[in-house]
Amino acid sequence: MSKLTHIDADGAAHMVDVSGKDDTRRDAIASGHISMHADTLQAIKDNALKKGDVLSIARIAAIMAAKKTSELIPLCHPLMLNKISVDFEYLDDGILVTSLVRINGKTGVEMEALTAVNIALLTIYDMAKAVQKDMVINDVKLIKKTGGKSGEWNA
Repeated sequence: MSKLTHIDADGAAHMVDVSGKDDTRRDAIASGHISMHADTLQAIKDNALKKGDVLSIARIAAIMAAKKTSELIPLCHPLMLNKISVDFEYLDDGILVTSLVRINGKTGVEMEALTAVNIALLTIYDMAKAVQKDMVINDVKLIKKTGGKSGEWNA
């Protein structure tokens, strides 16, 4: 097992020093799923929910969350992100959310991509909970990351 980078020799948590790293293009792609009944899914597709356009609001929430990741996760570096995209795919049993986050920097953007997906899913749940309370959020995962010394990683 690799050494944990956020723990020092005495076991104390600390932010990793990335000052010696080169700036490189780094991408991260994450995804997650929310399952729901067919009628709930149709209401979202038809833009028929009282709270408004669910996917447009979920996209904005996801982008805002990715930009605030370092405020939510204590040891994440605050980053100047170059790109955040959030896409939705209707499936038979719900909605698949995929995010891509990109930076030219010294550290990766996996947490930002995962944060975007989670907040998009939570926003969908919040906006549709009036018609269905038993929706299930699942399978949130990092799909791919590129950049830095590690090069490329795929799930």
